[in-house]
Amino acid sequence: MDIQGLSTLSDEDLLQQAKKVKYEKIIDSVIFGFLIGVAIYSSVNNGFGLLTFLPVVWIPIIGSKRPRQKAVTDLVKERGLQ
Repeated sequence: MDIQGLSTLSDEDLLQQAKKVKYEKIIDSVIFGFLIGVAIYSSVNNGFGLLTFLPVVWIPIIGSKRPRQKAVTDLVKERGLQ
């Protein structure tokens, strides 16, 4: 769903999107934490290599989701649904 289409959602659908955004943030945090752990383990055992820079690959993926997540949370606050 695009950002412009969020304003046409009903309150129930918007709350469902907000729950989805919250879940996505948790999953992204867990994956990023795991990748940081893998990078640290890899750099300690093998020195710097490909796995050391793996978290850097995940940052643009998280960043691409950020505008939509922010729009959903702002719209929820604007409508006073929380």
